Amino acid sequence: MRLDVVTIFPEYLEPLNVSLVGKARARGQLNVHVHDLRDWTYDRHNKVDDTPYGGGPGMVMKTDPWGEALDDVLADGYETGSGTPSLVVPTPSGRPFTQALAVELSERPWLVFTPARYEGIDRRVIDEYATRMPVYEVSIGDYVLAGGEAAVLVITEAVARLLPGVLGNAESHQDDSFAPGAMANLLEGPVYTKPPQWRGREIPDVLLSGHHGKIARWRRDEALRRTAANRPDLIEQTDASVFDKKDRETLSIMEWRPSADGRFWHRPEGVEE
Repeated sequence: MRLDVVTIFPEYLEPLNVSLVGKARARGQLNVHVHDLRDWTYDRHNKVDDTPYGGGPGMVMKTDPWGEALDDVLADGYETGSGTPSLVVPTPSGRPFTQALAVELSERPWLVFTPARYEGIDRRVIDEYATRMPVYEVSIGDYVLAGGEAAVLVITEAVARLLPGVLGNAESHQDDSFAPGAMANLLEGPVYTKPPQWRGREIPDVLLSGHHGKIARWRRDEALRRTAANRPDLIEQTDASVFDKKDRETLSIMEWRPSADGRFWHRPEGVEE
């Protein structure tokens, strides 16, 4: 996968040189290019922003530096055979970044990120490049950051770990929270390692049993319990047909019931944790 980031703070992207992402780069599984947007400015102050039309506080990032930067980045990628690009625009007004979207992005050959500062990028830039490639406007949460670089790091790490060969165990991500399949709409339960006793606390006996079926059931039940406690909205959004008989028994113990149409589970009014 090729990954380009155009930013006014290239040093913010230094974490892309460490951990799994850094190792993926060293092995040639991830080809990362970080570009300084100010390289495409021509005034002595390297100005990339201006006042917004219509008035209001803050500044807006200008069209010309972004247009020239993206044109050059795309030209280089096309010349080196990077495949079809996708533009990723980190913005609090975008669609929520989910594990499913991470999987979708991991299947793209080339991602171009445009982390903005100030009040954002002149909308005409996004509209222009939407005529040339898929555009993903993505939000990593319901809050506002000083800039989009932190979101680039989040999205890149979530995507990179899904690339073939990046994780030591190719099956590691299958039991992650929100992973497509059995863990969709569920949070991963607690995990344990040696020693079996620590400060008077023991790990659950089932994990020492060697019975893979019972262990799998315990992990599933713990995922249901954690999701019900921390993200009940996820269970309420899930079609009831996804839950098997054992799931239903676990949810029932926690006072969850199917709705009248049998599609969703919900906690009756007045029932506490």
